[in-house]
Amino acid sequence: MSPDPAIELARVRAICLALPEADERLSHGSPGFFITKGKFFAYFWHNHHDDGITAVHTKTSGFEEQAMLIEMDPDFYFIPPYLGPSGWIGMRLDLDDTDWDRVADRITVSWTLIAPKRLLTEGLT
Repeated sequence: MSPDPAIELARVRAICLALPEADERLSHGSPGFFITKGKFFAYFWHNHHDDGITAVHTKTSGFEEQAMLIEMDPDFYFIPPYLGPSGWIGMRLDLDDTDWDRVADRITVSWTLIAPKRLLTEGLT
């Protein structure tokens, strides 16, 4: 668990809000990021139900991708509570060697999975 989650939240917020039409609001007491007038693509959780983890959760294309990511790096990826059964993946942000480029890539993939076609055709700016 991160001793100061504000640092990780600021990085996640900057990544998420740089995406087209991204916005933020609290969801069940935690910051959530969504496309304006649309669905959520990322959630930031810190010590959720005293689990001792600071993480960001993002959508995947489904259970196969979710399983592949966990198999690839089980110390970094995990199935988050509540969201995991819908194919979401958790990424630990409280590890000493967090790869922020990988975090940004997964957040962007999650955004593309829920973005309306008009945003996808305009491309990421």
